[in-house]
Amino acid sequence: MARFDPYENNGGTCVAVAGADYCVVAADTRLSVGYSILSRDHSKIAQLADKCVLASSGFQGDIKALQKALAAKELVYEHNNNKKMSCPAMAQLLSNTLYYKRFFPYYAFNVLAGLDTQGKGCVFTYDAVGSYERTGYSAQGTGSALMMPVLDNQLKSPSPLLLPARDAVTPLSESDAVDLVKDVFASATERDIYTGDRLEIVVINSSGTCRECIELRKD
Repeated sequence: MARFDPYENNGGTCVAVAGADYCVVAADTRLSVGYSILSRDHSKIAQLADKCVLASSGFQGDIKALQKALAAKELVYEHNNNKKMSCPAMAQLLSNTLYYKRFFPYYAFNVLAGLDTQGKGCVFTYDAVGSYERTGYSAQGTGSALMMPVLDNQLKSPSPLLLPARDAVTPLSESDAVDLVKDVFASATERDIYTGDRLEIVVINSSGTCRECIELRKD
């Protein structure tokens, strides 16, 4: 009997770590369905503004539609306000866009990261229908369950219930955060068949944005 199934998980993992004056965003480049690899060089990271990038895992058709909708809304905002949208403003826009489609959601699991208006690193993590939270670090995708325990152990984000509220940015230097991201991906690729091939790393700081790629397991 034929069954309508509009969704498909194309795998992959995204990670973001926020520091005092930087943000590191990373994702693998494998695009797969089941046991088939469709592409070994597919970027999961999209730059939405000067100091704001979006990393997404899930169904790539929905991810591309979501990125296109956000880019159009950001352009309208820029023309209306004569300035680029800030990362916290983009976080609210992404939440509204996902919630608007809550009855037929974008099958996309997102991490939005960049610098806020004070120049501090910020990471926003989402579910599929727009509920989001600002954290010091986050992982989304098929390898996230393997990576989050390591990130929790190394970064120890303070509880949001503590009063007075404590800053969620990580204490690591920029180079140490990049090394940690490389290590968690190298570990996850040993167990997750949907994560691998290459790792794309984007570092955002006051100087701008730089990209780096390293090789991961091919099998």
